[in-house]
Amino acid sequence: YLPILALVVFSFNAGSAVSALEGLSLRWYAAAWANAEVQEATLRSLLIASVATIVSTSVAVAAALPLTRGQNFRGRTLVFTLINQPLMVPEIVTAVALLIVFAAIKAQTGYTGLGYLFAAHSAFCIPFAFMPVRARLQGMDATQEQAAADLYATPWRAFRHVTLPLLWPGVLAGAMLAFVTSLDDVVITEFVKGAGQDTLPTYMMGQLRRSLTPEVNAISTVLLAISVVMVTAFHFVNRKKH
Repeated sequence: YLPILALVVFSFNAGSAVSALEGLSLRWYAAAWANAEVQEATLRSLLIASVATIVSTSVAVAAALPLTRGQNFRGRTLVFTLINQPLMVPEIVTAVALLIVFAAIKAQTGYTGLGYLFAAHSAFCIPFAFMPVRARLQGMDATQEQAAADLYATPWRAFRHVTLPLLWPGVLAGAMLAFVTSLDDVVITEFVKGAGQDTLPTYMMGQLRRSLTPEVNAISTVLLAISVVMVTAFHFVNRKKH
């Protein structure tokens, strides 16, 4: 953690050096805040992360319910493996595969918008949302759901009024984990994005290639703070039992 601590300290550097502290100042935070490219990349990152979170969490819940609550069926292990495939395959392999597929789609359709980033991030975040949801389902007592069914509740009403409220801590934890994963992603984004579609992490990587200033440290510190807050919230939400 010492390199991370050094990054945070130098983000408050009053000078332009990244490795020599010349006093304390919020100069580089102000510079990053006023930087139009940083603003654009930040809004794009938040948009992509929000869409990916909604899609991946919805798919995770839809997949976790039959895999955990449903009856055993042939191919169950295969489905579970496919859902968790992004965790098992090196990220660079997934990025190259997406690059090839999306390049073919672009050639056929001519579409070059953010849809590719939405799809890539959503697919990559599914297992991160799936794990907390499945863990929550496994720890839930099915008695109340069975009681709702005995009282003639339809499957949808039982899910809406009984299962979902009990499952909500796992859903929220999975959503937060998916959001952080999407917000911090560099490899897949770098391979999939088009011209003018930089997210905040890829913008930072581009800056590192050109000129290194404490502004990058300031942006990194803000991202670190967001990640720490989200992961801490994930920890406490996931511990919630009722």
